[in-house]
Amino acid sequence: MADVNRSMLERVPVREQDPKVRATSFDEVCLGYQEEEAIAESQRCLNCKNPQCVAGCPVSIHIPEFIHAVKEKDFSRAYDVISESSSLPAVCGRVCPQERQCEGKCIRGKKGDPVSIGKLERFVADWARENGKKMHCAARKTGKKVAVIGAGPAGLTCAGDLAKMGYDVTIFEALHKAGGVLVYGIPEFRLPKDRVVAKEIENVRCLGVKIETNVIVGRSVSIEDLMNKEGFEAVFIGSGAGLPMFMNIPGEQAKGVYSANEFLTRNNLMKAYREDYDTPIVRGKKVVVVGGGNVAMDAARTALRLGAEVHIVYRRSEQELPARAEEVHHAKEEGIVFNLLTNPVRILSDEQDNVCGIRCIRMELGEPDASGRRSPCPVEGSEFEIACDTVIMALGTRPNPLISSTTTGLDINRKKCIVASEEDGKTSLDGVFAGGDAVSGAATVILAMGAGRKAAKGIDAYLRAK
Repeated sequence: MADVNRSMLERVPVREQDPKVRATSFDEVCLGYQEEEAIAESQRCLNCKNPQCVAGCPVSIHIPEFIHAVKEKDFSRAYDVISESSSLPAVCGRVCPQERQCEGKCIRGKKGDPVSIGKLERFVADWARENGKKMHCAARKTGKKVAVIGAGPAGLTCAGDLAKMGYDVTIFEALHKAGGVLVYGIPEFRLPKDRVVAKEIENVRCLGVKIETNVIVGRSVSIEDLMNKEGFEAVFIGSGAGLPMFMNIPGEQAKGVYSANEFLTRNNLMKAYREDYDTPIVRGKKVVVVGGGNVAMDAARTALRLGAEVHIVYRRSEQELPARAEEVHHAKEEGIVFNLLTNPVRILSDEQDNVCGIRCIRMELGEPDASGRRSPCPVEGSEFEIACDTVIMALGTRPNPLISSTTTGLDINRKKCIVASEEDGKTSLDGVFAGGDAVSGAATVILAMGAGRKAAKGIDAYLRAK
């Protein structure tokens, strides 16, 4: 058990697996708080009258209220407070970038450590799961039907909120399992699928939400059919961004070059890491992962657990790494090598067109770009090679154009993202709303959930007015 007798300026540390042990296992890295630890951490909350942590939360959880309930050992009440705003608390407590959101706004953080809001949320959600606690269902039904496209974070959130309002909601999911990026993108060691994700989805089902899998909207059925033939009065598009991006450098077509999307999907959704599954997956001996975001960390740490020596190649410095600090820290602890200020220029291959290395160039940081980060510039004459047999591109994803290309009158922007209002998710089509990565491009789970919540409110207002 962690030391709970600490200065109020210091957070109660969370227990984790030893790096040498976890580097060979897909068991969850973070073990979470025990009851005594959670109560001790909750006592650090100042219960601010103007809580900035709530303003920093994309789904506006009443954070001081739920933490106060933990302090009082009323974990049931704490879960009720969280579930008013979040349909996926056990997920958010594990994968949200709290350090940039709620915890980043915490007053405690000005003179010490911010309160561990994410770890407390995880504790409450895990307690609810282990004790059979469920979310509250709507008391009355409206009789109106709403279709949700995509069973990822945005779709599940929108559906859950609408069900709580009394709507008859059906989610249509293209894959054989619900969960979206929660099941195909985030690894088991960060987000257990059966123990956590499946239970969260079951909670949404318990609200009355129906989920139909293996339905590809744009092929199996169109949005027009859903509204004109199936009787749905509104549609929410939360289909995510699953189309991988590449660098378009020489040699990228060689055998042994993969997108992180495919690599992680095979491993996570299709269980390739397990001996009792025969899903084919690359098991390189020396793997280079290109990119510096959370997906790059996930791909690198997965390849490591499959037995590889792993290098991460990123064109900026450590200060500009977009991945969560916690994930970078864990990756370093596990032995992953970071080649920073380094950019690939060519994939090298042998006579059989198998990858045998990657040629890179050193970079230096120049002036800030449009995002505010300093632009990397190549250093002339600094090219070098890294020997490897596998390259995984983790450069981000774009929305699949299937829905936008098969739906007449649905506006998209130059990045092929659906154009929708930031306030309520309205699109150019009457009764059609959208949110999450399908609108913003690849972003975080919690931002997709925030968009799903806004769209649910927008749909409710639209149907009430109608």
